[in-house]
Amino acid sequence: MTSAATSPREHTGPLGATGKLLVPTVVKQCWLFMVGSALFALGSAPVLSEQMGSQLSNLFFFVGAWFFTSAGLIQLFLSGAVAVPVSYAPGRMVRAEWLTASTQSFGTLLFNVSTTAALHAKSLTSQEKLVWNPDAGGSVAFLVSGCVAFIAFAHTNQTWSVRSSASWSVVINFVGCVAFGASAVGAYILPGGATINASLATWGTFIGAVCFFLASLVVLPGATKAGATPARDGSSVGRSA
Repeated sequence: MTSAATSPREHTGPLGATGKLLVPTVVKQCWLFMVGSALFALGSAPVLSEQMGSQLSNLFFFVGAWFFTSAGLIQLFLSGAVAVPVSYAPGRMVRAEWLTASTQSFGTLLFNVSTTAALHAKSLTSQEKLVWNPDAGGSVAFLVSGCVAFIAFAHTNQTWSVRSSASWSVVINFVGCVAFGASAVGAYILPGGATINASLATWGTFIGAVCFFLASLVVLPGATKAGATPARDGSSVGRSA
């Protein structure tokens, strides 16, 4: 999901190059999301994922989830203040940018739980409680975050512009959130151990990962074409299959 945030000035400080590495920026946020998305796309790619087997696919998801979490924390840090003063009761309002980033960041943590458990879960009970449940929770968090970002962007930008990278990022990200939600539904474990729709789970994860990759790519500072409206934000991603 998108979250408007400007990149702070990088500085050397007493830590020199190490200090620069630790400074959160939109560039780092976008690249972390893109790497995580690429790993999820590889782990869920139709046909390829079947040839790799579930263990290797789950390993891709596990590593990718940590990239998502790192990117989500940067986005949350860059999202700014939690609330702003308003002229009506109760006097303060939670900022959509912070709400979007915090909800998404919480979702990435749930995906960490799910992808870690998927490497070891053997019993049906553990697969349901430790893999599917947090995965579904993360998907819901992403849907909420995507909806907040979409509504907030529509509220502050009256028209959608084909030349605006921010417009594209919000829309593509929202599609990715919906795809992840569909994937979670398809991955629901039935009493017999089978999933409701394995194809939906696989394609939903793959489409969502591709969408999140593109949503981050179009707002990556320096990646927009000359003349395009630059985005003020970075985009999100993350889930487990």
